[in-house]
Amino acid sequence: MLNSSFTIPWWGDLLAVGIGSLQGAMFAAGFKKIDLLGVALIGVATGLGGGLLRDILLGVTPVAFQSNPYLIVASAAALIGMFLQRVFTKVDPVITALDALTIGLFAAIGTTKSLSLGLPIVPSIFIGCVSAVGGSILRDVFLNLPIALMHVGSLYAVAAMAGAGSLVLCLLLGQPVEAAAAVCVIVTTVIRLLAVRYGWSLPEQRALSRIRRRETPRLPRPPRGSSRPLSLRRRRPGESSLTGTIPVIRTHTSSIPTTRPRTGNNATLRTLRSAEHRPNEPEHRA
Repeated sequence: MLNSSFTIPWWGDLLAVGIGSLQGAMFAAGFKKIDLLGVALIGVATGLGGGLLRDILLGVTPVAFQSNPYLIVASAAALIGMFLQRVFTKVDPVITALDALTIGLFAAIGTTKSLSLGLPIVPSIFIGCVSAVGGSILRDVFLNLPIALMHVGSLYAVAAMAGAGSLVLCLLLGQPVEAAAAVCVIVTTVIRLLAVRYGWSLPEQRALSRIRRRETPRLPRPPRGSSRPLSLRRRRPGESSLTGTIPVIRTHTSSIPTTRPRTGNNATLRTLRSAEHRPNEPEHRA
């Protein structure tokens, strides 16, 4: 059994909030048509989003609303992030490194807090993963972007899950909570950075259907120059597997003689038929 008497250091939670707000503001500042207030709000939401989702799932009052330093640190870090975005010439590596560090910190804090409240191991790891990716989900929603967690890309939730699992393993081995949290942060950050560097990602769901198609046996192709059997050849429209192509005969309705309805007596019909076969006679002028 895990010891549920340990507590979370407040400075660790504030550090995670500050780094999350910093990278969220730097990410949002790169988009056009977003004012200063919008960048600040996105930064604060990125820093506090993971903790808010964590506390809501745990059924407790969010710590960001229990004391003043959380909102102050998040706002100050967001303002600093707006200016740092203009200082660095290459912002993407900095944002990626801060994002990986934020995932590790929130995964460690979320898993540790869940265990301290007496939750089992598997739900604690799940809440740690939700806490790690909660800020990025709110950031993508506010920026009207596809949620990175739901699409093919570098490992995101997988890195948080691996870090949370390593934290639980260290606690089961009797390590102090500070050392276990440090291992969680290191494992999560390293996996995330390696995934970005080497392009590691989970396979797309359509790849499974491609595998099934490749497993279906295919008929061998005949050698070049030989005629293919009719059963293997692609059929044309109107073609049967036994008779081949059925020729279509086009007829013109103008060449089909029309029959007149049989009306009147036989003498009248004979008169009409003889008039049809009689050659044209010249008209007699008086």
